[in-house]
Order: sequence, then C-alpha cells, then structure tokens
Amino acid sequence: MTPLRRRMTEELQLRGYASRTIMAYLRVVSQLARFYQTSPDRLTEPQIREYLLHLSTERKVASSTFTQALCGIKFLYEQTLNRHWPVLELARPKHEERLPVVLSRDEVQRVLAAVRFPVYRVCLTLIYACGLRLLEGLRLQVPEIDGARKLVHVRGGKGGKDRLVPIPDAALALLRQYWRTHRDPMWLFPASARARRRAARGDAIPPIHPTTLQRAFGQALKASGIQKRAHVHTLRHSYATHLLEAGVPIVLLQEYLGHSSPSTTAIYTHLTRELRDKAVDPINALMHGL
Repeated sequence: MTPLRRRMTEELQLRGYASRTIMAYLRVVSQLARFYQTSPDRLTEPQIREYLLHLSTERKVASSTFTQALCGIKFLYEQTLNRHWPVLELARPKHEERLPVVLSRDEVQRVLAAVRFPVYRVCLTLIYACGLRLLEGLRLQVPEIDGARKLVHVRGGKGGKDRLVPIPDAALALLRQYWRTHRDPMWLFPASARARRRAARGDAIPPIHPTTLQRAFGQALKASGIQKRAHVHTLRHSYATHLLEAGVPIVLLQEYLGHSSPSTTAIYTHLTRELRDKAVDPINALMHGL
C-alpha cells in the first residue's frame, strides 16, 4: 500500500465511512491513477477536469458511477491533500430519473419457487418479506431475530443506521425450519459446507457470498420465464410497492425501509398499480360535460 493510499484510508476511517464506501473511493482513485499512469498527488486541476469530462462525455458512465467517482476524487483532494479546486464544486452528474423494476406478487412467487436450493430460497424470501437490502439479508445473525415480538433488528444498514422491521408469521416459521438444518450459533445463512470445513481448521465461518445469492436469483428468474430485468434488489422494490398498494402509510414504509428522506420512499407511489387505477375515474371525469 502506498503512503497516499494509506493516508486516504485512515482519513476515511477517522470520519466513520463504511468499509464498502472506503473500498469504492479507493477504487475510483486507483482508476484515476491508472488513467494518467502517475500518482494522483502529482495531478493538476486541469487534468482532473479532463478526467471528469472523459467519464461524462467519452465513457458516458451512469449518473451513479460519475457521482461515486466525483465523491472519491473530491475526498482525496479536499480532505487528504487539502486542495480545494473549483472544478470539484462545479462538476455535477447528469440528472436521471429512472423508475426501478418491480415484480408483481405472482411474479415474486414464481421466481422464489424456481430457486433450487433451500438456503437461497429462504434468504431471498426473507429479503422480500422484510424489504431488506442484499447484504442486510445475508449478514443477519441469530440474535437479531426477535421471535416473540416478530421483528427483525437490522443492524448497521445503509448510513450505519439500525432499524426494526416486522417479519411475517410465515417467513418466521420458514426461517426457524431452515435454521434447524444447520444450527449455526451466529449466522442465519452460513456459507457452504466447504467454508464450514475451513472453519473447522480455525477460520471463522462467513455468511453466504453476495455473488452466490445474485447468481441463484438470476438462474431462478430465467427458469421462471419472466422477462423483466430484475435482480435481488428488485425484491426490496417489490416489497415497498406491494405494501403501498395494500394501504401501508408511506411514513411507516419509510421507517421499514430505513430511508432518511420521505422523498426517497415517495418514488414507489409512481409504481403502484392500485394507486394508478384509483386515478382513472377522476381523470375520466375531467372530460365530463365537455
């Protein structure tokens, strides 16, 4: 590790950034260094401007990718190197408003039914039933399931926030039934038997790897015949949409999802079929008598 990388890592850690954010910021700075074939502390403001233009106009990266690159580069120069360049305040990602893909209730059932192995089926079912993010579901631990109160204690969610999410009776029963097949004292979804054999030699047992669960979902989606471009996070979008359709107040849904702003949760109002259907009569009434 170079002294600059170590220093930036320490600065990020001191400010309490999540490990995934730290890795993402270090990655974008490494990409900048490879682009110019030199250490980033030797670059000038015009070169940073040229690189950001390259991302935006030549590579045409997505808005989220540009935002991540800008945030990582901005942290390096402003916080680590104490260089406050105007271009870092001027640059902005292009504005995009894309609605997430949502599966219907029937489609969710078809996908989950097509998951071959019980460990993946139970984990994906829990992610949908509780509106969890991918890593939140994979890293759930046994003490975080409050069976008596029928709640899941999600610890260290996005932004480092904890939250309580209700778990449906059927999902709780399914989870208990599955846990009895392995009885791991820590993880609800421990890794494969191979990983457990390594643990027998003294290594800690990890939970299922994210890529493994994503692959299982992709295979089930293909087997179900559903043509939507869905992924594991689509289950969370579907959860939110289905609860809104069922009449759950958006303020309560915001709490379940762990959103900081109600405007983030409000995107699901654009996706609910029932809410759109309720607007049909008033829209038709606009033409009454004309």
